Amino acid sequence: MTELRESDVDPDPMVQFQRWFEEAETAEPMPEAMALATVGPDGAPSVRMVLLKGADHRGFVFHTSYESRKGRELAANSRAAIVVYWHGLHRQVRAEGAVSPLSAEESDAYFRTRPRGAQVAATASPQSEVLADREQLLRRVIEVERRFEGTEVPRPATWGGYRLAPDVVELWQGQEHRLHDRLQYVLDPQGEWTIQRLAP
Repeated sequence: MTELRESDVDPDPMVQFQRWFEEAETAEPMPEAMALATVGPDGAPSVRMVLLKGADHRGFVFHTSYESRKGRELAANSRAAIVVYWHGLHRQVRAEGAVSPLSAEESDAYFRTRPRGAQVAATASPQSEVLADREQLLRRVIEVERRFEGTEVPRPATWGGYRLAPDVVELWQGQEHRLHDRLQYVLDPQGEWTIQRLAP
């Protein structure tokens, strides 16, 4: 397995992430699958899978309901962590940082690219709320489909994008005998990244 050395990686973790992501796109069935961990007001952590919908020098982008559990937790504590894991490449990337909502224009632009069924689902679903049964959700879907029959489904005001701006990014490359390579980027107060090697 290829070793991961400090001299091999870009000094900017987001540039390095893009390199790895491009490799994962040809090697993995769903390279954009990403675990998102948030913290509730009581200090209890929660984690779930979301889809990574963008990554550049500003950070990692995902979309959800602002009123979902993760949305409520991010409103109470904007710090979060993510992990993407690419099994076939024996790689993972972990990041921590502050999360902020995207602009309405950015959220609108992405919402328009979603399949109509996903637009309807985002409008119909009271995400993370308790339902009496599946039929209750399906009735809501039918009502939304009727309401917007023949027209575009507008983005709900309660749904949109978020961006995690990392101040810590860790690259993990699996190795034999569990002697894995771990390179951690840490952002200093001047906005410069420092690379540290961590023990596996």
